[in-house]
Amino acid sequence: MRHRLTVCVQPKAASYSLDGWAADAAWRPILKRQVRALPADVAANAAVEALVAKALGLPKAAVRVVTGGKNHPKGLDIEGPEALAARISGLAGGSDDSSKD
Repeated sequence: MRHRLTVCVQPKAASYSLDGWAADAAWRPILKRQVRALPADVAANAAVEALVAKALGLPKAAVRVVTGGKNHPKGLDIEGPEALAARISGLAGGSDDSSKD
């Protein structure tokens, strides 16, 4: 099953972290992320994919940035079982400095 997650990414941060939920201008939920990678050459996108995959206990190949490649809000497609929706909803607040590019 494919799940969709919207994230707002802050590249060049001091650490890798999951910063909780926010809302965009249309009040849609957006998960806030910080990554240490630079925004150039899709490094930040790869870091976001790896961070989300690790937080959900999935292989990196299960998470892909599909929209917003060069923008802060990004749409992610996540492949996983139906039960994964609950884990996605539970993402928030934790810091994960061990997740490197």
